[in-house]
Amino acid sequence: MSQEDTSIERPDRNLALDLVRVTEAAAMAGGRWVGRGDKNGADGAAVSAMRLLVSSVAMNGIVVIGEGEKDEAPMLFNGERVGTGEGPEVDVAVDPIDGTTLTAKGMPNALSVLAVAEHGTMYDPSAVFYMNKLATGPEAAPYVDIDAPVEDNVRAVAKAKGEKPEDVTVCILDRPRHSDMVQRIRETGARIKFITDGDVAGAIMAVREGTGVDLMLGIGGTPEGIITACA
Repeated sequence: MSQEDTSIERPDRNLALDLVRVTEAAAMAGGRWVGRGDKNGADGAAVSAMRLLVSSVAMNGIVVIGEGEKDEAPMLFNGERVGTGEGPEVDVAVDPIDGTTLTAKGMPNALSVLAVAEHGTMYDPSAVFYMNKLATGPEAAPYVDIDAPVEDNVRAVAKAKGEKPEDVTVCILDRPRHSDMVQRIRETGARIKFITDGDVAGAIMAVREGTGVDLMLGIGGTPEGIITACA
């Protein structure tokens, strides 16, 4: 009489889906704080949920760029080890909530985001909290240059899309630091869509078709910039 094999095989794991569940947990935890006027409470709940679930993901990760230092919010800190320690060695960029103010005010377009890349390949900005950004769709991407004047980039996007500058809509964070850029964009005839927070969502709108946004410009948070570039 043969003895039955009682060993249990571990099911196949899909790293991408496991990471989706991590952001889902953070979003659900932060979602309970929507409209409650406490952005740090929302961020803290999302951070705790993300940290708890990411510890179960089969990867050997290190946070290359976290969120929280620039505004003293709850955070997953740079250099923090995440994952089980098994599986692929990866660099991780996190933002448990991009748009904590949006969450606190009950407004749309707050996101929970996380990016993973092969170890040693993700750009590490160290203590740089802000960066200059430009995002546009694939048809215009070869013709824009972040070092070029904003007027040139607006015209380049218009030309790539077979349109006039007056047909271009530029997404930009509504900040005093952008006042000169806003004036120069408007002088081209282009329209501006202001966003109060959450420039990951703004960049995604700029690169996707059918959103009504053709280009995103301006200075925003470095973690969000790295994550958007990975997307």
